[in-house]
Amino acid sequence: MIKSMTGFGRGVSFNETRKITVEMKSVNHRYLDLNLKLPRKCNPYEADVRNFLKSKISRGKVDVYVTLEETADSNYRITYNSNMAAMYLEHLKCMSEEFQLKNDITATSLSHYPDVLVTEEIDAEETDIPILLMDALGQAMDQFLFNRSTEGQHLCNDLLDKMTEMEGYVQILKDRSPEIIEEYKTRLTEKIADLLGDHQVDEGRIAAEVTIYADKVCIDEEIVRLSSHVRETKEALLSGGEVGRKLDFIAQEMNREANTVLSKSTDVTIANMGISLKTLIEKVREQIQNIE
Repeated sequence: MIKSMTGFGRGVSFNETRKITVEMKSVNHRYLDLNLKLPRKCNPYEADVRNFLKSKISRGKVDVYVTLEETADSNYRITYNSNMAAMYLEHLKCMSEEFQLKNDITATSLSHYPDVLVTEEIDAEETDIPILLMDALGQAMDQFLFNRSTEGQHLCNDLLDKMTEMEGYVQILKDRSPEIIEEYKTRLTEKIADLLGDHQVDEGRIAAEVTIYADKVCIDEEIVRLSSHVRETKEALLSGGEVGRKLDFIAQEMNREANTVLSKSTDVTIANMGISLKTLIEKVREQIQNIE
């Protein structure tokens, strides 16, 4: 099956204390380019995430975003520092006596002083993080690959249609190519006959001129190679797999053959077909850039 390099996937995994969300998206790229955004607690498992991604994806620029939410209030506690409170009280008492000020300190006001009451996160068991992370990543990957496969099938169908269209152009070239030789021979014979009048036309000289002309404008090899490239492209599309690089190379070869056809062209029909081929090949190359 053909896969597109464009895709999106999302997965969520949670328990009574945590929720991990994974979102991933990709666009086309010559190679595999992974860009991970992980929360601090998931950093120890980055290698596992990368290895999993590499086992499923071969090409594309892939962005993966992971978020972790703590869903339980029990993960935090407030600590009371009595020694710190006692020192604050002692100093406040001294200040009151030294400057003859009213000492109106209350428990509430004292709790606002730095380090008297401290909120801290409990170092809870975190063995569930890799389990939740890989579960959410697996969900995201399933959706991601499904979207890639769906888009890939659309690309495959479109490219097969374009190959059929290209076969039509190549057939026109194949039919027209011998006709222009005969037309040239006819024109040359008529022109020489007009110049010589009643004198006999040298058939050998005409044959030699036609041979030279035919050698210059002959596109038989280009037609054969174009037909072969079209056939090979269709086979690759139908066989599926990771054929993006192969198809890109074939498209470059198609373009080279179309350029040669145009450079040899002395006929309007063949020139038009050459232009149509180049236009179609460019569309094919744009589509192939999105195939894994």
